[in-house]
Amino acid sequence: MAARYCLRFAKLLEKVLHRKPVWTQSNNASIAVPAQVVLMTALMDFEPSAKRLRVEIGAPTSPSSSLRGPSSCIQSKGDDALCRGRRPNGSEMDTRPKTGGGLRGVKTKGDRRRINPRPQQSFRNTLYRWLVKPPQDPGAPRVCQTPQDVEMAGNSGFHGTSARLLDGGNAEGVLLSADADERHPAGSPQRLDEDEPVSPPSEDDSAGGELTQTCENTPKCTQITHFFSGTTPPDAPVSRVGPEVSPEERDADEETTSAVVEPEVAWLGTPIEELKRRPECASVLPPLRDVPGRHTVMIRTDLLKRGRAPVPYPATFKDTWDDVHVKMPCSSSNLFPVLDEVTHGLQNKSRWELITETLNKTFSSQPQLKEAILNYSALKKWDFTALRLYCTKVLEPDAAEHLFDSLLPGVVQLALRASELCTKPIPLLKGGMDHSITMSQEQVACLLANAFFCTFPRRNSRRNEYCNYPDINFFRLFEGSSPMKIEKLKTLMCYFKSFTEQKPTGLVTFTRKSLDKPVNWKSSQTPLTRLHVTCEGTIEDDGCGMLQVDFANRFVGGGVIGSGLVQEEIRFLINPELIISRLFTEALDPNECLIITGAQQYSKYTGYSHTYQWGGSHQDTTPRDGWQRRCTEIVAIDALQFKNFLEQFNPDKLDRELNKAYCGFARPEEPSQNLASVATGNWGCGVFGGDARLKALLQMLAAAEAGRDVAYFTFGDIQLMADVHEMHSFLTERKICVGEVYDLLGEYHRSVCRSCLGRRPDVSLYSFIYRQVGSSPAPEDSAMGSARHHVTGDRL
Repeated sequence: MAARYCLRFAKLLEKVLHRKPVWTQSNNASIAVPAQVVLMTALMDFEPSAKRLRVEIGAPTSPSSSLRGPSSCIQSKGDDALCRGRRPNGSEMDTRPKTGGGLRGVKTKGDRRRINPRPQQSFRNTLYRWLVKPPQDPGAPRVCQTPQDVEMAGNSGFHGTSARLLDGGNAEGVLLSADADERHPAGSPQRLDEDEPVSPPSEDDSAGGELTQTCENTPKCTQITHFFSGTTPPDAPVSRVGPEVSPEERDADEETTSAVVEPEVAWLGTPIEELKRRPECASVLPPLRDVPGRHTVMIRTDLLKRGRAPVPYPATFKDTWDDVHVKMPCSSSNLFPVLDEVTHGLQNKSRWELITETLNKTFSSQPQLKEAILNYSALKKWDFTALRLYCTKVLEPDAAEHLFDSLLPGVVQLALRASELCTKPIPLLKGGMDHSITMSQEQVACLLANAFFCTFPRRNSRRNEYCNYPDINFFRLFEGSSPMKIEKLKTLMCYFKSFTEQKPTGLVTFTRKSLDKPVNWKSSQTPLTRLHVTCEGTIEDDGCGMLQVDFANRFVGGGVIGSGLVQEEIRFLINPELIISRLFTEALDPNECLIITGAQQYSKYTGYSHTYQWGGSHQDTTPRDGWQRRCTEIVAIDALQFKNFLEQFNPDKLDRELNKAYCGFARPEEPSQNLASVATGNWGCGVFGGDARLKALLQMLAAAEAGRDVAYFTFGDIQLMADVHEMHSFLTERKICVGEVYDLLGEYHRSVCRSCLGRRPDVSLYSFIYRQVGSSPAPEDSAMGSARHHVTGDRL
């Protein structure tokens, strides 16, 4: 029926439309296409995207040759003949249009793209796009008009997926396959050893974005912002999508557009230069001192001077073996059964003596290193495949020789100084404690060296008193043949190399903080604070000096020494001093967070997840505060994981996420003028199932209640940037306070989510808020005109 209708419609067009061709330009060739053909091509774009998972255009093209698409063959300028494409056997070829995945930014019912749209609706929308208000598509072929054609063509451009196929300039070798991309993500290196088993995924991997599907001829992505599902690369042009409507007119029952994004806009809202950062906004720190029960300081504070190595305190090792302190490998209570050569029975021997004796031996190859670690370990079946591949297939012979002759002996000596450097017992940061630990970077390096050689006792299994603590010994890092493990080893070896060559002289503070009394969000009259939202940059670079959010696992660090490699794991790798928090931090409770101040960045990186690659050494120039800590403050807050999308809108879930974020952001003892802005992003989204727009709104509320501005990084998602900024502008211009927004969230759950019969609500959260706040249209976004194209410096 649809085909017959289109043929009848075409005959009517012949009587109405001019017969002059529309001239299009593709690369160096000009193509004459009758207007009827262009319109008919768009009208034939009916097929649901579910049936168009794979499109292949294999015929090579050139400017001088005829351009072949799936449905038509159009000859060069001067010949307006149009021949239908046929297979070699003479039968008509498949005329299915190229898959486009739908228009970016167009919301369908319930904020979902329809998998099987109704043909009548698709026809009506296509007809509207072509005859009523054709949008500007920067990726479409340019239309070269003559003065006689202006009246007929106007300023329209090709927009439909079938029309884009007329541009044959990029047709060669294009292959879109969901299955192929899932098997081989873009930029992922091949396995170094196909015969070795792959390390199973970690149970404690933290949340992160999913890899987007890419074409085979697409350049390799190198930024973290390129690897989030549904996002647009920062260098892609941004176009207006659909007719503009006021926020209140948005209804998920109809196909409507999202916030309009101006071309070449990389950020919206308050300029990031106006947001507060440390050390400029910070108050003067009080003198550093040890406070029993509140703050453990492991160095002599009276000898703390800039540029000088801190002196450990006390002067001699204080041995403690109990349930409230870290059980150190150098403790006299750390015993290990060994076979007695005389009695041929097992005798308990000091494990530290065995460790010292074993590691002091010279080992010049990976098998010798493996044998040394297993010599003082109860488990003899550890897999060292990743370490073997790193030493034998990744490193050049000269680099491998330097590793065993210079670098590893230096790391050994650093580890064996544990009783000299870490003299004070290290308290365990257990649940419910508000406690801080401050230690020198040298002490952190000593502990990390012991973690590398797997010397920490009773930490190789979770069937003991450390069952609620993350792993710390690196044995899981050495197993499997995954290329990600190789890149992790490169990153950590860069840290040890940098430290042994130039020992840093600063301090690092680890603070476990709990929220004793939840906030009464309903009664809050706090106004929203300023917002900078950008689709470019990263938290660690552009958020320098701000409170930087770690999208954490409740076991801090997630799968950093396992198989995880998303936002949290990457941050722990490039700032390896964060990893030592796993030694003494128990799993976070719902009302707790972990704050790490002073961690230094040692490495650069490219990619994300499977495409992560170590990018070389990094020179951290972040200034230090009065306690000789880098002014890098990172807060680890763990979001809830949702298997059911609607679950996250339950009031108890909203309260939990709000209180978790507020716990991380708030500093009641500090005046608000001394608080740096929050640098954050899509917290708890990706595999944790959180809705990015809800999470952005919750973090804005928590930051406002804590008295902080927000710098929000959408990691390449331009549409999310526009939507979050528009919502923030809408609320602030109407002076909607935190409590009122909280009421709107509750009303959304009661009136929309409870009655929802599907997996997602019929009305999106933002559409609901726009309608509920008032029927008057929201003022036009005045910040659009002032938004600059923010060009960042070198990004990770």
